[in-house]
Amino acid sequence: MIIIPAIDLMNGKCVRLSQGDFGSQKVYSENPLDMALAFQDAGLKYLHVVDLDGAKAGHVKHWDTVKAIVSKTKLKVDFGGGIKTEDEISRLLELGIEQVNLGSVAFKEPEKVKSWLTIFGNDRIILSADSNNEMLAIAGWQNQTKVSIMDFIRDFVQSGLQYATCTDIAKDGMMAGPNTELYKKIVRKIPTLKLIGSGGVSSISDLKSVEAVPCHGCIVGKAIYEGTIELSALSKFA
Repeated sequence: MIIIPAIDLMNGKCVRLSQGDFGSQKVYSENPLDMALAFQDAGLKYLHVVDLDGAKAGHVKHWDTVKAIVSKTKLKVDFGGGIKTEDEISRLLELGIEQVNLGSVAFKEPEKVKSWLTIFGNDRIILSADSNNEMLAIAGWQNQTKVSIMDFIRDFVQSGLQYATCTDIAKDGMMAGPNTELYKKIVRKIPTLKLIGSGGVSSISDLKSVEAVPCHGCIVGKAIYEGTIELSALSKFA
């Protein structure tokens, strides 16, 4: 299982939210590039970047920050938040982003996103299946749908999707343990999927439980910033 530290961007700063609540933001670093370099220095190889302002606005906002991180580190970066157009994906990939995360646009325009799996390659697109009681939430988790995340993921897998990230919103930023039962259900029903778990991780034992699902990867955010998981432990685990 790969370990993927997270950087959430808001107003150019590195922040974390609790349960996706934009009013709960806590700033952890004024300079996201410094955080990315710290992850790289610790021996980590991957990075998950979320443009929270972009998710809210419906288009990518933090172009300069993304460019700095990609150009000044060797991390394999996946990026999400507000991506809606083919041009945005092209620009992000040209900058050096490894993969893009698509959530709201995949819900609203599924056929367009399925075409992107062919245009850009199904190794470059990650479906963001963010769960609120196993129902899909979109637009930076501000809008609740009536679509089950299982049906949402399965539909795209039938069109060639390889990767999906599932964040349990109730767990995110709460450091109360990951929803491994949900991950097991997804993996059992959609065995070809490379699932990336997200939300609730607070310890190495939590990571081991996600690995045992088995998940392809696990995103770690607040636990790093609050110091409940040391970067050195993450690099050894990876």
